[in-house]
Amino acid sequence: MLTYDRIYAIVRQIPYGQIATYGQVAELAGLSGKARLVGYALYRVDMKHDDIPWHRVINAKGEVSYSTVRQGADHLQRALLEDEGIEFSPVGKIKLSQYRWRPPIELLEILSTVLENSTGHH
Repeated sequence: MLTYDRIYAIVRQIPYGQIATYGQVAELAGLSGKARLVGYALYRVDMKHDDIPWHRVINAKGEVSYSTVRQGADHLQRALLEDEGIEFSPVGKIKLSQYRWRPPIELLEILSTVLENSTGHH
């Protein structure tokens, strides 16, 4: 399974009304320490035609990562999260303790097996 595909498979699991951090997605995809790679992968998502809920991934500070290259997608990301009931503090932070996705143990076991099989480690 290609690296971006692994990232997208994880992000598709994040439920409505919950968020994950770039680092959390990287860890779950077997890419520990590669949070930026998750950001690059999500930047490539076609927001109009893809089923990947890219907007549910935020930075470790609990914030939308603002960037001039995203051409307004930062503001769209915040609006989409607010539409899902996620609240932002007055300074633009999301309470990770309240909204962070905690994958069920069954999903973690499946991911572990898939990653072991895709990398050849048994």
